[in-house]
Amino acid sequence: MKVNVFIKNTVVLVATSLVLRSVGILFRVWQVDKIGSEGMGLYQLIFSVYLLAATFSTAGISTAVTRLVADNEEKGEAAVRQVLKTATVVTLLVAAVSTAAVFFGAEPISLYLLKDARAIPSLKILAFSLPFMGLSSCFRGYFIARRKTLQPSAVQLLEQAVRIAVVVVCVSLWAEKGLTYTAAAVLCGDTVAEGFSFLANWLLYRKDLKKLTIGEALGGTLKSLLHIAVPITATSYLGSVLHTVESLLVPLKLTVFHGARGRGLELFGAIRGMALPVLFFPASFLSSLSTMLVPEVSSASAAGDIRTVRDTVSRSVGLTLILSTFVACGFMFNAADIGFAVYGDRDVGQMILVLSPIVPLMYLESVTAGLLKGLDCQVNVLKFNTFDSCFRILAVLFIVPRFGIKGYLAVMMISNTFTSCLSAWCLFRAADIKPLLGQWVLMPLIVGCMGGFLGNLASSGLHNTVFRLTVSLAVQAGISALFYIFRQKKTATVTQKTLKFTHT
Repeated sequence: MKVNVFIKNTVVLVATSLVLRSVGILFRVWQVDKIGSEGMGLYQLIFSVYLLAATFSTAGISTAVTRLVADNEEKGEAAVRQVLKTATVVTLLVAAVSTAAVFFGAEPISLYLLKDARAIPSLKILAFSLPFMGLSSCFRGYFIARRKTLQPSAVQLLEQAVRIAVVVVCVSLWAEKGLTYTAAAVLCGDTVAEGFSFLANWLLYRKDLKKLTIGEALGGTLKSLLHIAVPITATSYLGSVLHTVESLLVPLKLTVFHGARGRGLELFGAIRGMALPVLFFPASFLSSLSTMLVPEVSSASAAGDIRTVRDTVSRSVGLTLILSTFVACGFMFNAADIGFAVYGDRDVGQMILVLSPIVPLMYLESVTAGLLKGLDCQVNVLKFNTFDSCFRILAVLFIVPRFGIKGYLAVMMISNTFTSCLSAWCLFRAADIKPLLGQWVLMPLIVGCMGGFLGNLASSGLHNTVFRLTVSLAVQAGISALFYIFRQKKTATVTQKTLKFTHT
Protein backbone atom coordinates (compact mmCIF):
# COMPACT_ATOMS: atom_id res chain seq x y z
CA MET A 1 0.00 0.00 0.00
CA LYS A 2 1.35 3.43 -0.92
CA VAL A 3 0.74 5.00 2.48
CA ASN A 4 1.18 8.66 1.47
CA VAL A 5 -1.21 8.35 -1.48
CA PHE A 6 -3.71 6.42 0.65
CA ILE A 7 -3.63 9.07 3.40
CA LYS A 8 -3.90 11.94 0.92
CA ASN A 9 -6.88 10.39 -0.83
CA THR A 10 -8.58 9.56 2.46
CA VAL A 11 -8.08 13.15 3.67
CA VAL A 12 -9.60 14.47 0.43
CA LEU A 13 -12.63 12.20 0.83
CA VAL A 14 -12.98 13.13 4.51
CA ALA A 15 -12.84 16.86 3.77
CA THR A 16 -15.36 16.48 0.95
CA SER A 17 -17.67 14.36 3.08
CA LEU A 18 -17.50 16.85 5.96
CA VAL A 19 -18.37 19.75 3.68
CA LEU A 20 -21.19 17.82 2.02
CA ARG A 21 -22.62 16.62 5.33
CA SER A 22 -22.34 20.08 6.90
CA VAL A 23 -24.06 21.71 3.95
CA GLY A 24 -26.56 18.85 3.91
CA ILE A 25 -27.49 19.40 7.56
CA LEU A 26 -27.91 23.15 7.02
CA PHE A 27 -29.95 22.47 3.89
CA ARG A 28 -32.06 19.96 5.81
CA VAL A 29 -32.76 22.58 8.50
CA TRP A 30 -33.87 24.97 5.74
CA GLN A 31 -36.12 22.28 4.26
CA VAL A 32 -37.72 21.54 7.64
CA ASP A 33 -38.41 25.25 8.06
CA LYS A 34 -40.04 25.41 4.61
CA ILE A 35 -42.07 22.19 4.52
CA GLY A 36 -42.26 21.07 8.18
CA SER A 37 -42.02 17.58 9.69
CA GLU A 38 -44.95 16.26 7.66
CA GLY A 39 -43.30 17.47 4.46
CA MET A 40 -40.08 15.75 5.48
CA GLY A 41 -42.05 12.58 6.12
CA LEU A 42 -43.56 12.75 2.62
CA TYR A 43 -40.13 13.41 1.13
CA GLN A 44 -38.68 10.41 3.00
CA LEU A 45 -41.45 8.21 1.55
CA ILE A 46 -40.63 9.40 -1.97
CA PHE A 47 -36.94 9.06 -1.24
CA SER A 48 -37.39 5.41 -0.23
CA VAL A 49 -38.64 4.67 -3.76
CA TYR A 50 -35.81 6.81 -5.12
CA LEU A 51 -33.24 4.72 -3.24
CA LEU A 52 -34.82 1.51 -4.47
CA ALA A 53 -34.62 2.60 -8.11
CA ALA A 54 -31.15 4.10 -7.64
CA THR A 55 -29.88 0.89 -6.07
CA PHE A 56 -31.01 -1.10 -9.08
CA SER A 57 -29.23 1.38 -11.37
CA THR A 58 -25.94 1.75 -9.49
CA ALA A 59 -25.32 -0.85 -6.77
CA GLY A 60 -22.43 -3.18 -7.35
CA ILE A 61 -21.22 -1.47 -10.52
CA SER A 62 -19.03 1.09 -8.76
CA THR A 63 -17.35 -1.54 -6.56
CA ALA A 64 -16.90 -3.88 -9.54
CA VAL A 65 -15.27 -1.11 -11.59
CA THR A 66 -13.01 -0.22 -8.67
CA ARG A 67 -11.81 -3.78 -8.21
CA LEU A 68 -11.35 -4.57 -11.92
CA VAL A 69 -9.54 -1.32 -12.68
CA ALA A 70 -7.32 -1.74 -9.61
CA ASP A 71 -6.44 -5.29 -10.68
CA ASN A 72 -5.82 -4.41 -14.37
CA GLU A 73 -4.56 -0.83 -14.27
CA GLU A 74 -1.00 -1.86 -15.10
CA LYS A 75 -2.19 -3.49 -18.35
CA GLY A 76 -2.85 -0.05 -19.82
CA GLU A 77 -5.55 2.13 -21.33
CA ALA A 78 -7.16 -0.50 -23.52
CA ALA A 79 -7.81 -2.82 -20.58
CA VAL A 80 -9.26 -0.05 -18.41
CA ARG A 81 -11.34 1.30 -21.27
CA GLN A 82 -12.78 -2.19 -21.82
CA VAL A 83 -13.82 -2.38 -18.15
CA LEU A 84 -15.56 1.01 -18.32
CA LYS A 85 -17.19 0.22 -21.67
CA THR A 86 -18.67 -3.00 -20.31
CA ALA A 87 -19.78 -1.29 -17.11
CA THR A 88 -21.50 1.58 -18.91
CA VAL A 89 -23.40 -0.74 -21.25
CA VAL A 90 -24.65 -2.84 -18.32
CA THR A 91 -25.52 0.31 -16.37
CA LEU A 92 -27.50 1.87 -19.22
CA LEU A 93 -29.52 -1.31 -19.78
CA VAL A 94 -30.39 -1.58 -16.12
CA ALA A 95 -31.07 2.16 -15.75
CA ALA A 96 -33.43 2.08 -18.74
CA VAL A 97 -35.55 -0.55 -16.98
CA SER A 98 -35.53 1.46 -13.74
CA THR A 99 -36.45 4.69 -15.50
CA ALA A 100 -39.37 3.14 -17.34
CA ALA A 101 -40.64 1.38 -14.21
CA VAL A 102 -40.60 4.53 -12.08
CA PHE A 103 -41.98 6.91 -14.73
CA PHE A 104 -44.86 4.74 -15.93
CA GLY A 105 -45.48 3.29 -12.48
CA ALA A 106 -45.53 6.63 -10.65
CA GLU A 107 -49.31 6.73 -10.25
CA PRO A 108 -49.89 3.18 -8.93
CA ILE A 109 -46.79 3.42 -6.72
CA SER A 110 -48.08 6.65 -5.17
CA LEU A 111 -51.69 5.56 -4.80
CA TYR A 112 -51.29 1.95 -3.68
CA LEU A 113 -47.86 1.79 -2.05
CA LEU A 114 -47.13 5.26 -0.70
CA LYS A 115 -50.83 5.93 -0.10
CA ASP A 116 -50.28 9.55 -1.11
CA ALA A 117 -51.13 11.01 -4.53
CA ARG A 118 -48.89 14.02 -3.83
CA ALA A 119 -45.87 11.86 -4.70
CA ILE A 120 -46.82 11.29 -8.39
CA PRO A 121 -45.03 14.32 -9.96
CA SER A 122 -41.92 13.77 -7.85
CA LEU A 123 -41.58 10.15 -8.92
CA LYS A 124 -41.90 11.05 -12.61
CA ILE A 125 -39.20 13.69 -12.24
CA LEU A 126 -36.74 11.46 -10.39
CA ALA A 127 -37.00 8.74 -13.08
CA PHE A 128 -34.85 10.80 -15.43
CA SER A 129 -31.99 11.06 -12.92
CA LEU A 130 -31.36 7.30 -12.80
CA PRO A 131 -29.22 6.83 -15.97
CA PHE A 132 -27.03 9.79 -14.99
CA MET A 133 -26.61 8.41 -11.49
CA GLY A 134 -25.60 4.96 -12.75
CA LEU A 135 -23.00 6.29 -15.19
CA SER A 136 -21.52 8.63 -12.58
CA SER A 137 -21.04 5.67 -10.22
CA CYS A 138 -18.95 3.92 -12.91
CA PHE A 139 -16.62 6.90 -13.24
CA ARG A 140 -16.33 7.31 -9.46
CA GLY A 141 -15.32 3.66 -9.20
CA TYR A 142 -12.65 4.30 -11.82
CA PHE A 143 -11.15 7.25 -9.93
CA ILE A 144 -11.15 5.39 -6.60
CA ALA A 145 -9.26 2.51 -8.25
CA ARG A 146 -6.76 4.99 -9.69
CA ARG A 147 -6.28 6.43 -6.17
CA LYS A 148 -7.44 9.82 -7.44
CA THR A 149 -10.12 11.27 -5.23
CA LEU A 150 -9.73 14.96 -5.96
CA GLN A 151 -11.64 14.83 -9.26
CA PRO A 152 -14.80 13.05 -8.07
CA SER A 153 -14.73 15.02 -4.81
CA ALA A 154 -14.72 18.32 -6.70
CA VAL A 155 -17.61 17.07 -8.83
CA GLN A 156 -19.59 16.09 -5.72
CA LEU A 157 -19.15 19.55 -4.23
CA LEU A 158 -20.29 21.24 -7.43
CA GLU A 159 -23.15 18.76 -7.74
CA GLN A 160 -24.38 19.69 -4.26
CA ALA A 161 -24.15 23.39 -5.13
CA VAL A 162 -26.24 22.83 -8.27
CA ARG A 163 -28.76 20.75 -6.30
CA ILE A 164 -29.24 23.40 -3.62
CA ALA A 165 -29.50 26.24 -6.13
CA VAL A 166 -32.19 24.47 -8.17
CA VAL A 167 -34.15 23.38 -5.07
CA VAL A 168 -34.09 26.85 -3.50
CA VAL A 169 -35.31 28.49 -6.71
CA CYS A 170 -38.03 25.88 -7.35
CA VAL A 171 -39.26 25.80 -3.74
CA SER A 172 -39.42 29.59 -3.68
CA LEU A 173 -41.57 29.54 -6.82
CA TRP A 174 -43.80 26.60 -5.88
CA ALA A 175 -44.03 26.69 -2.06
CA GLU A 176 -47.45 28.33 -2.00
CA LYS A 177 -48.91 25.54 -4.12
CA GLY A 178 -48.54 22.92 -1.37
CA LEU A 179 -46.45 19.83 -0.53
CA THR A 180 -47.01 18.24 -3.94
CA TYR A 181 -45.00 20.98 -5.61
CA THR A 182 -42.39 21.46 -2.87
CA ALA A 183 -41.57 17.74 -2.94
CA ALA A 184 -41.33 17.93 -6.75
CA ALA A 185 -39.00 20.92 -6.40
CA VAL A 186 -36.57 18.87 -4.33
CA LEU A 187 -36.56 16.07 -6.89
CA CYS A 188 -36.00 18.60 -9.69
CA GLY A 189 -32.82 19.64 -7.90
CA ASP A 190 -31.68 16.03 -7.60
CA THR A 191 -32.29 15.30 -11.29
CA VAL A 192 -30.49 18.38 -12.59
CA ALA A 193 -27.58 17.77 -10.20
CA GLU A 194 -27.19 14.15 -11.34
CA GLY A 195 -27.07 15.24 -14.97
CA PHE A 196 -24.37 17.78 -14.17
CA SER A 197 -22.39 15.19 -12.18
CA PHE A 198 -22.40 12.71 -15.09
CA LEU A 199 -21.15 15.28 -17.59
CA ALA A 200 -18.34 16.49 -15.31
CA ASN A 201 -17.23 12.95 -14.37
CA TRP A 202 -17.21 11.86 -18.02
CA LEU A 203 -15.01 14.78 -19.07
CA LEU A 204 -12.55 14.14 -16.22
CA TYR A 205 -12.44 10.41 -17.05
CA ARG A 206 -11.63 11.12 -20.71
CA LYS A 207 -8.81 13.42 -19.66
CA ASP A 208 -7.32 11.02 -17.10
CA LEU A 209 -7.51 7.97 -19.39
CA LYS A 210 -4.89 9.51 -21.68
CA LYS A 211 -2.28 9.21 -18.89
CA LEU A 212 -2.28 5.40 -19.14
CA THR A 213 -0.14 3.37 -21.52
CA ILE A 214 -1.99 1.93 -24.51
CA GLY A 215 -1.75 -1.77 -23.61
CA GLU A 216 -4.05 -4.52 -24.83
CA ALA A 217 -7.78 -5.07 -24.39
CA LEU A 218 -9.04 -7.52 -21.79
CA GLY A 219 -11.15 -10.57 -22.43
CA GLY A 220 -14.02 -11.79 -20.26
CA THR A 221 -14.68 -8.40 -18.64
CA LEU A 222 -18.46 -8.96 -18.63
CA LYS A 223 -18.11 -12.21 -16.69
CA SER A 224 -15.68 -10.66 -14.20
CA LEU A 225 -17.87 -7.59 -13.80
CA LEU A 226 -21.01 -9.61 -13.17
CA HIS A 227 -19.20 -11.94 -10.74
CA ILE A 228 -18.51 -8.95 -8.51
CA ALA A 229 -21.50 -6.77 -9.25
CA VAL A 230 -24.36 -9.29 -9.16
CA PRO A 231 -23.97 -10.39 -5.50
CA ILE A 232 -23.43 -6.78 -4.39
CA THR A 233 -26.37 -5.58 -6.49
CA ALA A 234 -28.54 -8.42 -5.21
CA THR A 235 -27.54 -7.53 -1.65
CA SER A 236 -28.23 -3.84 -2.12
CA TYR A 237 -31.38 -4.30 -4.18
CA LEU A 238 -32.95 -6.86 -1.91
CA GLY A 239 -31.98 -4.68 1.04
CA SER A 240 -33.49 -1.64 -0.68
CA VAL A 241 -36.71 -3.50 -1.50
CA LEU A 242 -37.08 -4.59 2.10
CA HIS A 243 -35.99 -1.15 3.31
CA THR A 244 -38.64 0.46 1.09
CA VAL A 245 -41.30 -1.90 2.42
CA GLU A 246 -40.24 -0.95 5.93
CA SER A 247 -40.35 2.76 5.06
CA LEU A 248 -43.88 2.37 3.71
CA LEU A 249 -45.05 0.42 6.74
CA VAL A 250 -43.62 2.63 9.49
CA PRO A 251 -45.82 5.71 8.86
CA LEU A 252 -48.87 3.46 8.43
CA LYS A 253 -48.26 1.63 11.71
CA LEU A 254 -47.45 4.87 13.52
CA THR A 255 -50.77 6.18 12.20
CA VAL A 256 -52.51 3.11 13.70
CA PHE A 257 -50.93 3.89 17.08
CA HIS A 258 -51.60 7.66 17.04
CA GLY A 259 -54.79 7.67 14.98
CA ALA A 260 -53.63 10.43 12.62
CA ARG A 261 -51.80 10.16 9.26
CA GLY A 262 -50.12 13.53 9.73
CA ARG A 263 -48.64 12.53 13.10
CA GLY A 264 -47.27 9.29 11.66
CA LEU A 265 -45.51 11.18 8.85
CA GLU A 266 -44.14 13.74 11.34
CA LEU A 267 -42.52 11.08 13.54
CA PHE A 268 -41.19 9.19 10.53
CA GLY A 269 -39.70 12.40 9.15
CA ALA A 270 -38.21 13.25 12.54
CA ILE A 271 -36.32 9.94 12.71
CA ARG A 272 -35.30 9.37 9.09
CA GLY A 273 -35.05 12.96 7.92
CA MET A 274 -33.73 14.67 11.06
CA ALA A 275 -32.23 12.42 13.76
CA LEU A 276 -30.37 9.89 11.57
CA PRO A 277 -28.58 12.53 9.41
CA VAL A 278 -27.20 14.06 12.61
CA LEU A 279 -26.09 10.67 13.98
CA PHE A 280 -24.28 9.86 10.73
CA PHE A 281 -22.70 13.29 10.35
CA PRO A 282 -19.45 12.40 12.22
CA ALA A 283 -19.03 9.26 10.09
CA SER A 284 -17.38 11.25 7.30
CA PHE A 285 -13.93 9.86 8.03
CA LEU A 286 -15.08 6.28 8.40
CA SER A 287 -17.17 6.22 5.22
CA SER A 288 -14.23 7.68 3.31
CA LEU A 289 -11.90 5.11 4.85
CA SER A 290 -14.28 2.32 3.85
CA THR A 291 -14.31 3.56 0.25
CA MET A 292 -10.51 3.69 0.00
CA LEU A 293 -10.03 0.28 1.64
CA VAL A 294 -11.84 -1.65 -1.11
CA PRO A 295 -9.05 -1.42 -3.76
CA GLU A 296 -6.29 -1.79 -1.13
CA VAL A 297 -7.69 -4.94 0.47
CA SER A 298 -8.70 -6.36 -2.91
CA SER A 299 -5.19 -5.91 -4.31
CA ALA A 300 -3.53 -7.39 -1.21
CA SER A 301 -5.93 -10.35 -1.18
CA ALA A 302 -5.42 -11.01 -4.92
CA ALA A 303 -1.64 -10.96 -4.38
CA GLY A 304 -1.89 -13.40 -1.46
CA ASP A 305 -0.49 -10.82 0.98
CA ILE A 306 -2.23 -12.15 4.08
CA ARG A 307 -0.17 -10.03 6.47
CA THR A 308 -1.28 -6.77 4.82
CA VAL A 309 -4.91 -7.94 4.83
CA ARG A 310 -4.78 -8.75 8.56
CA ASP A 311 -3.04 -5.50 9.43
CA THR A 312 -5.43 -3.39 7.35
CA VAL A 313 -8.55 -5.05 8.77
CA SER A 314 -7.32 -4.89 12.36
CA ARG A 315 -6.33 -1.23 12.17
CA SER A 316 -9.52 -0.23 10.36
CA VAL A 317 -11.89 -1.99 12.75
CA GLY A 318 -9.95 -0.76 15.79
CA LEU A 319 -9.96 2.84 14.60
CA THR A 320 -13.66 2.63 13.73
CA LEU A 321 -14.70 1.33 17.14
CA ILE A 322 -12.51 3.75 19.11
CA LEU A 323 -13.65 6.88 17.27
CA SER A 324 -17.30 5.84 17.06
CA THR A 325 -17.38 5.10 20.80
CA PHE A 326 -16.18 8.65 21.50
CA VAL A 327 -18.83 9.98 19.10
CA ALA A 328 -21.56 7.90 20.78
CA CYS A 329 -20.62 9.36 24.16
CA GLY A 330 -20.76 12.84 22.68
CA PHE A 331 -24.31 12.23 21.45
CA MET A 332 -25.34 10.54 24.69
CA PHE A 333 -24.28 13.39 26.98
CA ASN A 334 -25.49 16.22 24.71
CA ALA A 335 -28.50 14.80 22.84
CA ALA A 336 -31.08 17.36 23.98
CA ASP A 337 -28.84 20.34 23.20
CA ILE A 338 -27.89 18.89 19.78
CA GLY A 339 -31.54 18.40 18.80
CA PHE A 340 -32.46 21.91 19.92
CA ALA A 341 -29.36 23.59 18.42
CA VAL A 342 -29.83 21.96 15.00
CA TYR A 343 -33.61 21.80 14.61
CA GLY A 344 -35.03 23.74 17.57
CA ASP A 345 -36.75 20.50 18.60
CA ARG A 346 -35.94 18.62 21.81
CA ASP A 347 -38.03 15.61 20.69
CA VAL A 348 -35.41 14.98 18.00
CA GLY A 349 -32.81 15.18 20.77
CA GLN A 350 -34.65 12.43 22.63
CA MET A 351 -34.46 10.21 19.56
CA ILE A 352 -30.74 10.95 19.25
CA LEU A 353 -30.28 9.98 22.92
CA VAL A 354 -32.07 6.65 22.49
CA LEU A 355 -30.12 5.72 19.34
CA SER A 356 -26.69 6.96 20.48
CA PRO A 357 -25.61 3.61 22.07
CA ILE A 358 -25.77 1.88 18.67
CA VAL A 359 -23.72 4.54 16.85
CA PRO A 360 -20.52 2.40 17.05
CA LEU A 361 -22.42 -0.53 15.55
CA MET A 362 -23.87 1.56 12.71
CA TYR A 363 -20.43 2.95 11.87
CA LEU A 364 -18.80 -0.48 12.18
CA GLU A 365 -21.32 -1.99 9.77
CA SER A 366 -20.37 0.59 7.13
CA VAL A 367 -16.64 -0.15 7.37
CA THR A 368 -16.99 -3.94 7.57
CA ALA A 369 -19.19 -3.89 4.45
CA GLY A 370 -16.38 -2.22 2.47
CA LEU A 371 -13.76 -4.64 3.80
CA LEU A 372 -15.92 -7.70 3.08
CA LYS A 373 -16.46 -6.53 -0.50
CA GLY A 374 -12.70 -6.17 -0.89
CA LEU A 375 -12.27 -9.75 0.38
CA ASP A 376 -14.91 -11.11 -2.06
CA CYS A 377 -17.33 -11.96 0.78
CA GLN A 378 -20.31 -10.01 -0.56
CA VAL A 379 -22.58 -13.07 -0.57
CA ASN A 380 -22.39 -13.26 3.22
CA VAL A 381 -23.41 -9.61 3.43
CA LEU A 382 -26.46 -10.51 1.30
CA LYS A 383 -27.49 -13.24 3.75
CA PHE A 384 -27.10 -11.05 6.84
CA ASN A 385 -28.93 -8.06 5.38
CA THR A 386 -31.79 -10.18 4.07
CA PHE A 387 -32.41 -11.81 7.43
CA ASP A 388 -32.12 -8.46 9.21
CA SER A 389 -34.56 -6.70 6.86
CA CYS A 390 -37.12 -9.47 7.22
CA PHE A 391 -36.86 -9.17 10.97
CA ARG A 392 -37.37 -5.39 10.81
CA ILE A 393 -40.48 -5.70 8.65
CA LEU A 394 -42.07 -8.29 10.94
CA ALA A 395 -41.16 -6.21 13.98
CA VAL A 396 -42.69 -3.08 12.44
CA LEU A 397 -45.89 -4.99 11.66
CA PHE A 398 -46.39 -6.31 15.17
CA ILE A 399 -44.50 -3.98 17.54
CA VAL A 400 -45.01 -0.44 16.20
CA PRO A 401 -48.86 -0.54 16.28
CA ARG A 402 -48.67 -1.44 19.99
CA PHE A 403 -45.78 0.72 21.19
CA GLY A 404 -45.54 3.51 18.61
CA ILE A 405 -42.30 5.39 18.12
CA LYS A 406 -40.69 3.74 21.16
CA GLY A 407 -41.26 0.35 19.58
CA TYR A 408 -39.68 1.46 16.30
CA LEU A 409 -36.62 2.84 18.07
CA ALA A 410 -36.25 -0.48 19.88
CA VAL A 411 -36.50 -2.35 16.56
CA MET A 412 -33.74 -0.17 15.09
CA MET A 413 -31.44 -0.86 18.06
CA ILE A 414 -31.92 -4.63 17.97
CA SER A 415 -31.57 -4.77 14.19
CA ASN A 416 -28.34 -2.76 13.99
CA THR A 417 -26.79 -4.74 16.82
CA PHE A 418 -27.56 -8.04 15.12
CA THR A 419 -26.31 -7.08 11.63
CA SER A 420 -23.15 -5.36 12.83
CA CYS A 421 -22.10 -8.24 15.06
CA LEU A 422 -22.68 -10.80 12.29
CA SER A 423 -20.74 -8.73 9.73
CA ALA A 424 -17.85 -8.22 12.15
CA TRP A 425 -17.76 -11.94 12.97
CA CYS A 426 -17.63 -12.81 9.26
CA LEU A 427 -14.84 -10.26 8.69
CA PHE A 428 -12.75 -11.55 11.59
CA ARG A 429 -13.01 -15.09 10.23
CA ALA A 430 -12.16 -14.03 6.67
CA ALA A 431 -9.11 -12.03 7.81
CA ASP A 432 -8.18 -14.52 10.58
CA ILE A 433 -7.90 -11.91 13.35
CA LYS A 434 -9.16 -11.69 16.93
CA PRO A 435 -11.06 -8.64 18.23
CA LEU A 436 -9.39 -6.62 20.98
CA LEU A 437 -12.57 -5.47 22.71
CA GLY A 438 -10.75 -4.10 25.75
CA GLN A 439 -8.61 -1.75 23.66
CA TRP A 440 -11.22 -1.01 20.99
CA VAL A 441 -14.38 -0.58 23.09
CA LEU A 442 -14.00 -0.76 26.88
CA MET A 443 -11.23 1.81 27.39
CA PRO A 444 -12.69 4.32 24.86
CA LEU A 445 -16.09 3.92 26.55
CA ILE A 446 -14.62 4.72 29.98
CA VAL A 447 -12.71 7.71 28.61
CA GLY A 448 -15.74 8.90 26.58
CA CYS A 449 -18.06 8.75 29.58
CA MET A 450 -15.49 10.58 31.71
CA GLY A 451 -15.18 13.25 29.02
CA GLY A 452 -18.96 13.53 28.79
CA PHE A 453 -19.32 13.97 32.53
CA LEU A 454 -16.56 16.60 32.70
CA GLY A 455 -17.92 18.35 29.60
CA ASN A 456 -21.39 18.63 31.13
CA LEU A 457 -19.87 19.81 34.40
CA ALA A 458 -17.81 22.51 32.66
CA SER A 459 -20.81 23.80 30.70
CA SER A 460 -23.49 23.44 33.39
CA GLY A 461 -23.59 27.14 34.27
CA LEU A 462 -24.08 28.33 30.70
CA HIS A 463 -27.56 29.31 29.50
CA ASN A 464 -27.02 29.69 25.75
CA THR A 465 -27.65 26.27 24.13
CA VAL A 466 -25.10 26.60 21.33
CA PHE A 467 -22.38 27.94 23.65
CA ARG A 468 -23.07 25.24 26.25
CA LEU A 469 -22.96 22.54 23.58
CA THR A 470 -19.71 23.91 22.12
CA VAL A 471 -17.95 23.93 25.52
CA SER A 472 -19.17 20.45 26.43
CA LEU A 473 -18.14 18.89 23.11
CA ALA A 474 -14.77 20.71 23.18
CA VAL A 475 -13.95 19.22 26.60
CA GLN A 476 -14.98 15.75 25.44
CA ALA A 477 -13.02 16.04 22.21
CA GLY A 478 -9.91 17.21 24.08
CA ILE A 479 -9.99 14.31 26.54
CA SER A 480 -10.65 11.80 23.75
CA ALA A 481 -7.79 13.23 21.65
CA LEU A 482 -5.36 13.00 24.59
CA PHE A 483 -6.31 9.37 25.14
CA TYR A 484 -5.88 8.52 21.47
CA ILE A 485 -2.47 10.26 21.26
CA PHE A 486 -1.30 8.47 24.41
CA ARG A 487 -2.54 5.14 23.01
CA GLN A 488 -0.75 5.67 19.69
CA LYS A 489 2.54 6.52 21.44
CA LYS A 490 2.21 3.47 23.68
CA THR A 491 1.48 1.24 20.67
CA ALA A 492 4.47 2.64 18.78
CA THR A 493 6.75 2.03 21.78
CA VAL A 494 5.58 -1.57 22.14
CA THR A 495 6.09 -2.14 18.39
CA GLN A 496 9.65 -0.76 18.51
CA LYS A 497 10.53 -2.97 21.46
CA THR A 498 9.09 -6.01 19.70
CA LEU A 499 11.06 -5.27 16.51
CA LYS A 500 14.26 -4.72 18.53
CA PHE A 501 13.77 -7.99 20.39
CA THR A 502 13.09 -9.87 17.12
CA HIS A 503 16.16 -8.35 15.47
CA THR A 504 18.33 -9.32 18.45
